[in-house]
Amino acid sequence: MTDSPTSVLRIDGQRLWQSLMDLAKLGATPKGGNCRLALTEEDRQGRELVTGWLQDAGLTLQVDQIGNIFARREGRRNDLLPVVTGSHLDTQPTGGRFDGCYGVLAGLEVMRVLNDCQITTEAPLEVVIWTNEEGCRFVPVMMGSGVHTGVIPLEDALAAKDRQGDTVAASLERIGYAGDLPVGEQTFGAYFEAHIEQGPVLEAEGLQVGAVTGSLGLRWFDVIVTGQEAHAGPTPMPYRRDALKRSAALLGEILELADPYQPNGRVTCGEFDLYPNSRNVIPGQVRFSVDIRHLEPKVLDRMEQALRDACARHDEPGKVTVELRDVQRIAPLPFDQELVDLVRQSSQALGIPYRDIETGAGHDAVFVSKIAPTAMIFVPCEDGISHNESEYAKPEDLEAGTNVLLHALLGRAGIADV
Repeated sequence: MTDSPTSVLRIDGQRLWQSLMDLAKLGATPKGGNCRLALTEEDRQGRELVTGWLQDAGLTLQVDQIGNIFARREGRRNDLLPVVTGSHLDTQPTGGRFDGCYGVLAGLEVMRVLNDCQITTEAPLEVVIWTNEEGCRFVPVMMGSGVHTGVIPLEDALAAKDRQGDTVAASLERIGYAGDLPVGEQTFGAYFEAHIEQGPVLEAEGLQVGAVTGSLGLRWFDVIVTGQEAHAGPTPMPYRRDALKRSAALLGEILELADPYQPNGRVTCGEFDLYPNSRNVIPGQVRFSVDIRHLEPKVLDRMEQALRDACARHDEPGKVTVELRDVQRIAPLPFDQELVDLVRQSSQALGIPYRDIETGAGHDAVFVSKIAPTAMIFVPCEDGISHNESEYAKPEDLEAGTNVLLHALLGRAGIADV
């Protein structure tokens, strides 16, 4: 990158950190994390706080039919497609203070510093807040960006229910974010997403930034093991149709199916439902989730086949049955080479140590990449821990990543006036 009047431009790291800590007060948990499940009262409070900050920074807001929020900063040429950044504000039930929130507030901080320095970009800039990225209250995951990009039908998303039977549509109405902007109407010239790594690589290598080159593919399944509930005392072991015993044996095989496919193979069983879930009743049904990931589609196919074979081996009609249901599929994908180069060049120009890296987690950027050039910027998190109340990122690393975001956005949007 060549020297320019903006080459010395830097964000206010303390202001960014304070915004993160102020947001973290909403839905705060006893162990220092956050619980702001999508479309709950806590999510509404988080949205209200951040949209207030965006409006204070002079951005204009629009909300679409799935509750995605688009905050626009005008450029000199508003006929150009906007250069967009953002992420999400919803969290896991025992989530941290940085996952998703950092990407939104990094975008806000960029807008604030451009205001401070009275800089106008050639193309407009936007900050987006995506609805229900986490997918822990409503499935599927990355719902807002999925609807925006046409991957998830709007009607299916609005009809999705949580465990209490509450729908997305009803929740959006309740919290006041059932917008009228047609989904997909906002088009992007480019999209950058800043995020904590959620893995250990950057910290282990002493680097402050990851230029994310692409995303692992993801396939989600539900396994339903059905036997018959019976009294725990009078029923001898040989006569039982114990769904949990069969599940335990099956789980041992499933949790080993990624071992031959390292370093990019992943398998996780993270969600379980036991019926009737009573201390003195033999479980009649167990449902659990399976999440498999890899960078190569052919390897994902082999991992899926291994999962199907394991389920078939443990299926015993008339005694204990095993059913495998598809939930969601996201193909592996590369990010836009030109935008990834901008992240690299911005890091180099700022003297920030970085490396190329892949993302093993799903992000809204994965769906957005289907409709617009896309790249991500990672910063390290302590011990690689995320989706956990102890999740932590150093202020200086967050500042470094946001400075890279600032210069990448300017590199794409162009400078109209300094």
